Amino acid sequence: MNPAKGILIKEITDNQSAEGLFLVKTMARAETRTGKPYLMLTVMDNSGEMAARVWEEADRYAPDCQPGKIIFLSAHAQAYRGELQLKINAIHAVDDPSLDMSLFLPATDLDIPTLTQELVDIVESIKDRHVTELLQSFFSSAQFMHAFTKAPAAKMMHHAYIGGLLEHTVSVARLAEMVSTLYPTIDRSLLLAGAMLHDIGKIKEFSYEVYPFDYSAQGRLMGHMVLGVEMIQERIAQLADFPESYAVMIKHLILSHHGQHEFGSPTLPMTLEAFVLHFLDDLDSKVNYINRLAGQKAEPGYQWTDFQRNLERFLLVQGHDGHDSANISPDKKFSADTVSSGPEDRQKNQKDTKQIHLFTKK
Repeated sequence: MNPAKGILIKEITDNQSAEGLFLVKTMARAETRTGKPYLMLTVMDNSGEMAARVWEEADRYAPDCQPGKIIFLSAHAQAYRGELQLKINAIHAVDDPSLDMSLFLPATDLDIPTLTQELVDIVESIKDRHVTELLQSFFSSAQFMHAFTKAPAAKMMHHAYIGGLLEHTVSVARLAEMVSTLYPTIDRSLLLAGAMLHDIGKIKEFSYEVYPFDYSAQGRLMGHMVLGVEMIQERIAQLADFPESYAVMIKHLILSHHGQHEFGSPTLPMTLEAFVLHFLDDLDSKVNYINRLAGQKAEPGYQWTDFQRNLERFLLVQGHDGHDSANISPDKKFSADTVSSGPEDRQKNQKDTKQIHLFTKK
């Protein structure tokens, strides 16, 4: 427990008193059957989120409980319909600019300086001088790196937390390095350039200084791929004798990495490196998404998720205590005793999901 923060959400148990600072994620005003107003809150910190209720003096506390505000609350935890929620006894608004917001916002579990150093090492390993200079123009800039190391990689779907963009970029770059050793016809320098630059536009696409993360005006109007290409062109214009043909190839990687028009790409992958980048980007996105679903399961063993509309399927994931095993044993038996729910509801969900594509993301 951080003394300044108080109790973490993940530490709260049933029938326990809880005091501490929390970020308000959502607030709604409702009324009881007798017409008495109350507040339905979702509060969060960097360990999770929890429902909370203000049953007394709801209208008095409502201004302090607007989404995005930090509040100190004194509450009692109790189970309701199988889920823990907080019954709030007292609330105090907190307005302290010096507060460390990383205590309240979802953030990568990985070490930011370590990831940053790995990014620098990859840049230094690239043999093509022009690509190295282009990448260094970004990743040696303190202003750029301040934004890049804090930005999420998405609003909801994958790596949707502080540091998520850096984590995702390093992961895709690692994959690019491995794949380029397997297929010698791949232009390693070009693929790594795409891996490291494909999502840089997200530092402008998203507004992430406060929670909840949202799209900026230019992010909604232009999208991160177009913004990224603009950023790359600005840097290339400042570099001496950067080959125009290579500039076009790099920008093609950025504009095509979602793979299809309906998934947001202005153009389709038309080079070997563009195809590879699209699949590597999608692979890392899906692994992160599925791992986060698994992380929500507190019980050990394999169990079914709820129906995932964006993927048009249920997923069988391994709960917390089962993460020691990287793979499912070939003779693993998935009986009714090993899963929490089954796909018997799939048919009734299909009608609602016909227009949702398999690889929709970001």
